[in-house]
Amino acid sequence: MIMKMTCFALALLGAMSLAGCDSAKPQAEVAGGQSDTDSYLWLEEVEAPRALEWVRKHNAATTSELASSPRFQKLETDLLDVLGSDQRIPTAFRQGDWYYNFWTDKQHPRGIWRRTTLAEYRKAEPAWQKLIDLDALNEAEGENWVWHHRTECLKPEYRRCLVQLSRGGSDATVTREFDIERKEWVKGGFSLPEAKGELTWIDRDTVYATTDFGEGSLTESGYPRIVKEWKRGTPLESAAVVFEGEPKDTRVSAMRSLTTGFERHFIVRSVDFFTSKLYLRADGRLTEIDVPGFVGANVQREWIFLTPREPWQVGGRTYPAGAYLAAKFDDYMAGKREFDVLFEPTQSRSLLTATLTRNHLVLTLLDDVKSRIEVLTHEPDGWKHTMLQGVPENGIAFANADEPDESDLIWVSVEGLLTPKTLLLADASAPAKTPTRIRGEPAMFDASKHVVEQRFATSGDGTRVPYFLVRPISLAYDGKAPTLLSGYGGFQISSYPFYDGSMGKAWLEDGGVYVLANIRGGGEYGPSWHRAALKQNRHKAYEDFSAVAQDLFEQKITSPKHLGIRGISNGGLLTGNMLVQYPDLFGAVISQVPLLDMKRYNKLLAGASWMAEYGNPDIPEEWAFIRKFSPYHLFNPKKDYPPTLLLTSTRDDRVHPGHARKMFAKMHDAGKHVRYYENIEGGHGGAADNRQAAYMDALAYQFLWSRLAD
Repeated sequence: MIMKMTCFALALLGAMSLAGCDSAKPQAEVAGGQSDTDSYLWLEEVEAPRALEWVRKHNAATTSELASSPRFQKLETDLLDVLGSDQRIPTAFRQGDWYYNFWTDKQHPRGIWRRTTLAEYRKAEPAWQKLIDLDALNEAEGENWVWHHRTECLKPEYRRCLVQLSRGGSDATVTREFDIERKEWVKGGFSLPEAKGELTWIDRDTVYATTDFGEGSLTESGYPRIVKEWKRGTPLESAAVVFEGEPKDTRVSAMRSLTTGFERHFIVRSVDFFTSKLYLRADGRLTEIDVPGFVGANVQREWIFLTPREPWQVGGRTYPAGAYLAAKFDDYMAGKREFDVLFEPTQSRSLLTATLTRNHLVLTLLDDVKSRIEVLTHEPDGWKHTMLQGVPENGIAFANADEPDESDLIWVSVEGLLTPKTLLLADASAPAKTPTRIRGEPAMFDASKHVVEQRFATSGDGTRVPYFLVRPISLAYDGKAPTLLSGYGGFQISSYPFYDGSMGKAWLEDGGVYVLANIRGGGEYGPSWHRAALKQNRHKAYEDFSAVAQDLFEQKITSPKHLGIRGISNGGLLTGNMLVQYPDLFGAVISQVPLLDMKRYNKLLAGASWMAEYGNPDIPEEWAFIRKFSPYHLFNPKKDYPPTLLLTSTRDDRVHPGHARKMFAKMHDAGKHVRYYENIEGGHGGAADNRQAAYMDALAYQFLWSRLAD
């Protein structure tokens, strides 16, 4: 662990002025004297002509400033080459005898859905069978479809598939039935109008449907709260209601397990973002499975797997938060509460993923944000644990089952911040055998001049906060290195050291330093790491992030003038708070598709579904602490702030673009150095195709270079 020196000790050593010590403290509590009256509410009218005219005006100003330089043009070209490279690994998933992949490149900017065999997939240049060409479909239909990455084909034939398409990349989708063998849409087949819903197979002529069925059919979060059983050839309106959730729920969903011998129907009622109720549907009746709301449950074949997010007292024992437990499903339903403990967390270890193969269970574990993979086998005397051998340890690895009902093969992807992704095929029944390398991606940038290190900062309450540092080998340690710091810190979502060809090409290759912070609120150390920054403890995530920044200064890696930050979605809320609470720590701030107005977030699009994370601003006691991390309300026109870039998307129907619009308007009207760009398409991902993504990223990196380099 690198020991943290106090700000005053650094001042005495001449590394920092005493005036700079104030930068360690949040500089914006609630901005004094400001009214809650919102004069920018009109910008929440997403497609109102007045609002779109405003967007176009400020887009033009940002484009004129950032997109006219030779550096921007090179950035955009380089990033498009990275994103559209035909040397990327075509990630595929198996259905029956075929492996399916959705692929975008320069010739197919919206992409093609295709398939091949395993024998072909093993080849350097597989022969693919094209199924759906989205660019051709858009041209034929005059649409702007974006692939929604959820396609369910009915087993065991896998001939009929339910395909989701999104206009412009929004979360709302249209679902259509596709015939794989005929390579055409099924005339008169199942079809769901545009909505935040889905269809799932029951059998060839029956599906579960969740969608907008009309007034009162959606939750306050804008997701379906009604499940219907829909028969082929009948109107959707006549489908039979199977289940109704409550308006305050997040959403409901349904599925049928088609595993031979374990064909069960389940309804999932998501009460909030982290709490669900699971129901078994059998013989026309619903039976709630007796699992506490704070325990995640997953039923597969003969097993029920349980993951408590808080300590769970049951059956005379207490199981820690983050444990992974197993029991026979029939025994559990009969009332038995005896579990096999498959994983128990430690201070440094947490469970990342669990995947079931035909005869084994494969766990991916994190130890100080470094992964290892274990294969578990159920034997008469209990579960046997074996390490999966031959997996490189120079990055992050994930394991996924090939075909859980049919095979013990597992796909393992391995990558690091400077190491391109490699795809391995392993056999869970032979974990000591070295996995077969199927393919690897080429380097997208020159990493020979950089090195990766994991370091630890110390937060304000003494918590040890890990971060990954990617720096030039020849770093001068003079505090002048242009540095980009990123993080997320929410929803128990971990920030992993992935290979990012775009960041490497646009930032590292030109000598930049990159830092990935594993702050509280994420899942790097399991549920407790997440819970530590929930609701009234949100400030802990921001204190962690500022501690990483301070550690970079103390190590003379960079300084406030040369440190930029970028965050997306909840990460945009993070960087928004760093902007208003710690402005002296940063030379540039990017907040992308962000939440920023935490007074109204629960009234905008899917915002109500996140109240389990942030709290309910309509309850005065909760607004009292939420206001302390609402950048829109913490902004003080009398204070100085670092240059800021706000990026969002008109078609983002998850995080409302009004957050970014209103924050920009407030800062702009106060005369602050702030820029704005809103992509018309893209949804919450920000871009609908590679060209849009390259353009948005080029704007971001051009902004950073223009502010952070000498």
